[in-house]
Amino acid sequence: MYDEQQRPGQRTEQRPEHGPLAGFTVGVTAARRADELGALLQRRGATVVHAPALRIVPLADDGELLAATKEIIDLAPDVVVATTAIGFRGWVEAADGWGLGEALLARLREVEVLARGPKVKGAIRAAGLTEKWSPSSESMAEVLDRLLEEGVEGRRVAVQLHGEPLPGFVEALREGGAEVVPVPVYRWMPPEDLSPLDRLLDAAVSRGLDALTFTSAPAAASLLSRAEERGLLPELLTALGHDVLPACVGPVTALPLQARGIDTVQPERFRLGPLVQLLCQELPGRARSLPIAGRRVEIRGHAVLVDGDLRPVPPAGMSLLRVLSRRPGWVVARAELLRALPGAGRDEHAVETAMARLRTALGVPKLIQTVVKRGYRLALDPAADEKYADA
Repeated sequence: MYDEQQRPGQRTEQRPEHGPLAGFTVGVTAARRADELGALLQRRGATVVHAPALRIVPLADDGELLAATKEIIDLAPDVVVATTAIGFRGWVEAADGWGLGEALLARLREVEVLARGPKVKGAIRAAGLTEKWSPSSESMAEVLDRLLEEGVEGRRVAVQLHGEPLPGFVEALREGGAEVVPVPVYRWMPPEDLSPLDRLLDAAVSRGLDALTFTSAPAAASLLSRAEERGLLPELLTALGHDVLPACVGPVTALPLQARGIDTVQPERFRLGPLVQLLCQELPGRARSLPIAGRRVEIRGHAVLVDGDLRPVPPAGMSLLRVLSRRPGWVVARAELLRALPGAGRDEHAVETAMARLRTALGVPKLIQTVVKRGYRLALDPAADEKYADA
């Protein structure tokens, strides 16, 4: 291809395009809409590791849901709080299966229905109902504030649960004097096959992931619980606190992690698209970028950008490169590099082999210099020596 601004016959170098997440590995814990989230990440260049941290168990045959439905039909609540679209639809479908669908909808037309957000609002209207109010924040806290401001003393409030109890929400209503009718439409359960989740945990603990995404609080709680069962909770918390970015779709999802002292990142809009866009900003911003041997080198999770060209690097090579980049320009001894290699044992020849493969992967051997009888160093540009001298 020729650039119109160039002289005739002068070729313009064309680099292959790659997405903002190229070179990064992102873990997905979602059970629902995992394919959609994975596709969004992959389109932006990420490598995706998916393991559902839970499974949804419908309660169409569950006595609790049937009892709650009959109670609401027999004795009208003052308010019904719908929290999720899938949960509300599941409730109506289950009632239809019991022959109670029309009676339930008739009762809901008579009462005040609050919708947590736009998706729930859509499900309510699809059922032929109209919500009285919905918060702009999609926050249960805002729903709670509205109910308490209006006063709940002596009122019956039915709450459609979204996979787990809402103790803070329900307890606050009861403390305000409300009679709360829980409507358990479905439950979150651990996955039947724990192997994928265990592999995801191992990848997080070993820093094989650059980010871990959560789209529901139960998924976060389930991952933490499984880590605790395997004795990996301290290692997981350390990884999430330093090297693996925990990204949550919203503040409610983040609560189980925050309870363990883990800070998370969240998009302003609680949607999958904004969550992915947030990762597109955060992960490249965390990558180390260095001027080496006249090149701009950006170190990502499992790849390196050399002057903008994406170069995939084997795991052993990335381990060596990370150690070298902690002290750019300084000599790192072979013994220290050997300790960074997973399962390398005591043979320093393993460092030489991994280093040769790393240089080949980078495509520019001079980026890493061999210092005879001492070790290796990144060939940091002289102008940058002072900047990184104390790194």
